[in-house]
Amino acid sequence: MTAAKVSGRRIAVTGAAGSLARDIIPRLVSAGYTVSCVDRVAPEEGFGQEWTLTEVAETEVLVESFRGCDAVIHLAGIPLEDDWERLLAANIDGTYSVLEAARQAGVPKAVLASSIHATGFTAVPAHGELVPDTTPVRPNTLYGVSKAALEALGSYYADRHGMDVLCLRIASRFDRPRDVRMLSTWLSPDDAARLCIAALADPGHGFRILWGVSANTRSYLSPDGGAAIGYFPQDNAEKYAPELTEPDTPEAASETEWDRSYIGGVFCSPNPPRHLAPQTSR
Repeated sequence: MTAAKVSGRRIAVTGAAGSLARDIIPRLVSAGYTVSCVDRVAPEEGFGQEWTLTEVAETEVLVESFRGCDAVIHLAGIPLEDDWERLLAANIDGTYSVLEAARQAGVPKAVLASSIHATGFTAVPAHGELVPDTTPVRPNTLYGVSKAALEALGSYYADRHGMDVLCLRIASRFDRPRDVRMLSTWLSPDDAARLCIAALADPGHGFRILWGVSANTRSYLSPDGGAAIGYFPQDNAEKYAPELTEPDTPEAASETEWDRSYIGGVFCSPNPPRHLAPQTSR
């Protein structure tokens, strides 16, 4: 991945020990950013950056970690369906704490990790049509509800407090697409970093929502919001299509009517995949 070098830019990343952050932080550092990493625990690889070990509910601790930062990338949270009490504490209360700490610390920009599941019950469009970045929320899980609340909090802090807030509706962020649906919704690690770097560099102000998805041939998610901030993905899930669509393979057989009907796929089913690990890093 190539990115324009920046200098003198300090950002904070919450959930910095999580898998999405591990994809993004080294690429941010390579692009010239200094990163203040925030999480409950530090990984073995600290990326040569400063770490603050705390819960996202500890607003006062976050304020000190965020001071002097140009932006906060908020990744901390439970990444799948879970019990409401845990989602409320980690994803909704946690987002409020992060935004309030950013406000108190004078951080002008927040980049928030939302999800396709905030609007997962949106129908898969007809061939050639695209789902807009700003399609209304139609959460398919309580997790999706928590991400809809994250977007609402971002909108509030933009309008009430003048922050620049970008909500990234991340689709299927994996090292490679793992099923037929992801041929449309895949977000590669390199493109995830490109998306965050574009969000950090964007000079716009106010509240925006945009899709986090790669340049997939079969994508039904609009690229317009990303293009407006200078995000031009370079990876394409189509190169994995032969092995995922080959007849009689487990991947081809795993495609369900949920995947064909709704952009949230099997997460719209009566038994959506659940979060199992007892931690709150994405």
